[in-house]
Formats: sequence, C-alpha cells, structure tokens
Amino acid sequence: MNLKQFYKLLLLIVLIPILSSCFEVIEEITMRNDGTGDVVLTINLSQSKTKVASVMLLDSVQGYKVPSKQKIQQELNEAVAYLKKSPGITNVKSTSDFNNYIATIGFTFKDVSNINNITKNILAQQKIKATNTSSYSYNKATKTFSRKYQATNTTKTEFNKLKSKDKAVFNGATYTSVYRFESPVTSTTNPASNLSKSKKAVMFKSSIMDLINGKINVSNQIQLSK
Repeated sequence: MNLKQFYKLLLLIVLIPILSSCFEVIEEITMRNDGTGDVVLTINLSQSKTKVASVMLLDSVQGYKVPSKQKIQQELNEAVAYLKKSPGITNVKSTSDFNNYIATIGFTFKDVSNINNITKNILAQQKIKATNTSSYSYNKATKTFSRKYQATNTTKTEFNKLKSKDKAVFNGATYTSVYRFESPVTSTTNPASNLSKSKKAVMFKSSIMDLINGKINVSNQIQLSK
C-alpha cells in the first residue's frame, strides 16, 4: 500500500493538511506458514497531539474543514464495515485514541493477495489515480514473501501541486513496515531493510519525502527457512 492508500483506508486524510510534520504511517503484516496472516495499519499523530487538539476546536484551518471526532469515528466505522464485506478478510477491528490521536485498523487475511484486492477496490471507489503499483504475494511451496513496488511520476507530480505550507507537513513524517514470520528469515533483497535478532521479523523505515521523491524503494523478497 502507498501513502494515499493508508490515508483512505484509515479515513484520516482530512486531518493531515492541518498538522505539523510529525506523524507516522505504520504497516505491520504477520505471515503464517500456511499463507494466512494478519495486518495492522496505523496512523500515529501523537507527536502533534497538542496542535491537533487545538485544531479540533475550530471549524476550519487554512481553508480545510476540520472534522469532528464523531465524524472521524463514523468514517472509521464505515471503513471497518467495508472490510468486513471484502473476500478473504475476517476479524476486522479498529481502534481510535482521541487523546493521543492514533488510529488503527486490523484484520486477518486468507491469502496476502487479498490486501491487493482491497487496495484496488478502495482506490476505485474513491476515484483516486494510483500513485504506484504495489502488490504482495507469498509462495507456500518455496516459503517466499514478496512485496513489489514501482513508483510512478504521478506521486511527485501530485505532491508538487500542493501549496508550500502543505508540502511542509511531510517533512519529518515517516513510513514504517514490519513483516513478521513463523520461520526464520534466511535472506532479504532490500538492503535498506533490517532483520530482527530473532530472525523472524523484517523492518523497513523511510521518510515519506524519500518515498514521494522516489529516492527509496520498498520492494523486498524475503526468503524463509524451509
């Protein structure tokens, strides 16, 4: 998933333009050897919670309408309802912490490719032009997990259309992915990824600006021990 896909899935993009540059987008995938797994997607605005709390008291800021907590919760609930109807997806849950401004959506998938279908359908419903091609796959026979990612010029083009004050929001913002496995990891193809001491988790962290500018690629092929 890309940055815009996270925003739409968690339905908190309405807050981003009025925040400071301190926020995190976190993707966690836990893969089981049988090909099933769990996903938790998080937007963490806690580093900006004082400013967010102040903004939430206003009707609009810099021309952006400020949604109420009730509206944000309603949209989060609608996202959960949509996911519950998606093929191959079960155990959908969400959390919303309006003290620290952290929102999550989690679910279980029958096959990791189910994530690709959700992303495609959400973008189509919202009539959003994809800013990259991104997909996940897992080969049970070879025990190989793959994340394929290809940035397009659309990302940077759309970003450059923003006003300077809105671009500044992304300075210091980060994207983190964590992939966990039942079996030890024997190799990874992305040199920017880090293997845990247990060898059962792979983490990748990047500034969102580097992703927008195409300076870093999140593609990775992770080989597990057989």
